[in-house]
Amino acid sequence: MTAGTSARKVARSDGFKGLAKLGFAARGTIYLLLGFFTMLLVLGERAPEADQRGAMQEVVRHDGGFVLLWVIAIGFVGYALWRFSEVAFGVVGKGEKSRDVVPRLQSLIRGLIYAGLAFSAFNLLANARSKSQASQQQLLTTKVMQYPAGRWLVGIAGLVVIGVGLGLIYEGVARKFKKHFAMSDMPAGSRRIVWFLGTFGITARGVVFSLVGFFLIRAALDYDPKKARGLDGALRRTVAESDTGRLLVAVCAIGLLAFGLYAYAEAAWRRTE
Repeated sequence: MTAGTSARKVARSDGFKGLAKLGFAARGTIYLLLGFFTMLLVLGERAPEADQRGAMQEVVRHDGGFVLLWVIAIGFVGYALWRFSEVAFGVVGKGEKSRDVVPRLQSLIRGLIYAGLAFSAFNLLANARSKSQASQQQLLTTKVMQYPAGRWLVGIAGLVVIGVGLGLIYEGVARKFKKHFAMSDMPAGSRRIVWFLGTFGITARGVVFSLVGFFLIRAALDYDPKKARGLDGALRRTVAESDTGRLLVAVCAIGLLAFGLYAYAEAAWRRTE
């Protein structure tokens, strides 16, 4: 390997590392807002739409929000590019399995999701008028259900989302996320705090995903697209259905706040090389 080739690889690694860190920080900001909005729902206060687009819409309404949303949008682009780099060069933290198909496919899906969020952010910055994320979810579900196998597709989508949620719950409870951190760079006290935030936050995020999947399945079974309203709709319905549901969503709100703080810890100490 020549000195020039080595220097280019180091530069590429540093570039992707910077993009990833910015992306984690942007994700943390959005989840802190989601946790706050979800807590407002629990308290019965008027709350913005409790999903990623709703959080970005609320940001841009306030003084300085335009600049912050630009930073968030660039952060999402950075996160997506970092995930796409894993597809091309191998997934961080997977060792010999870094070049296997499954880790790369997971990184591709995550990259596409955050590329979509970046597109939504830039759309808002351009003052484009578009429907809320919940309305878009309902409209898409309605269109899908018009086809003969539409209800099955919506039901299968619900099962997949629940599967993702259960996977996140397992990751949080088993603390599988610890392998992604550079232990030598973390003070001992910080580790304990980050492990708590990761366990609680990732588990809560898994519960929220499972709620979304549950309502998708209910929409398919009842042939009622109105029951499939994404993250915001799932949280609002769970709060409305019972006191137990309200308590569950309150715990999820605190968990989403914890995940937001955990994402900042990822920006500081997660291995991205």
